[in-house]
Amino acid sequence: MKLILSTSASFKSEHEIKKSKFISRIVPIKTEAEANQKIEEIREIESKATHNCYAFILGDQQDIQRASDDGEPSGTAGVPILEVLKRENLTNILVVVTRYFGGIKLGAGGLIRAYGSSASLVVQEADLVQLIDQERLSIMVNYQNNDQLDYYLAQNNLSILNTEYTTQVTTTISAPKEQLSKIKDELVGMFSGNVSFKDLGKQRVELPYPN
Repeated sequence: MKLILSTSASFKSEHEIKKSKFISRIVPIKTEAEANQKIEEIREIESKATHNCYAFILGDQQDIQRASDDGEPSGTAGVPILEVLKRENLTNILVVVTRYFGGIKLGAGGLIRAYGSSASLVVQEADLVQLIDQERLSIMVNYQNNDQLDYYLAQNNLSILNTEYTTQVTTTISAPKEQLSKIKDELVGMFSGNVSFKDLGKQRVELPYPN
């Protein structure tokens, strides 16, 4: 299965190349309209910049891909940024690289390296998450068994999505499909059958990914 990554939060980095200042921003996005809105917001913030070049990718199959050189020579800015996103298997991501010209021309090759390295820098420093499909499972137990359930979930590194307190405690978790039978069997044994389950189907979840 192809590893697909994204980011859970916006992040900004800066560096200088031959007196030109490059400001890189990585932004999580869900739609093309949202991407365009974020681009305009950054253009307003960096209205005095020489260029605001960008690339973004959307979709589980990375099927929506856009890039802009924003006045730089064709193919020297947006495409290098996009290539970084593709190489890192990123999606639902916008990267904008802002340039303040410092008086020294970089040439086509220099621009490609500058925009590519600026995109790589912000990707490396951002908080990345892995996007995976997991199964949602609701677990119903009596109040007296809830602490034991919480301990079991923590020991097995299972993500709690929600907890409801009514006549009993209903805890909804996400887990890989192949683990569901094992989880159910262990909890039935732990609570001597005093537990019930409800399968809720798949959900896309974000798991921390080490850079």
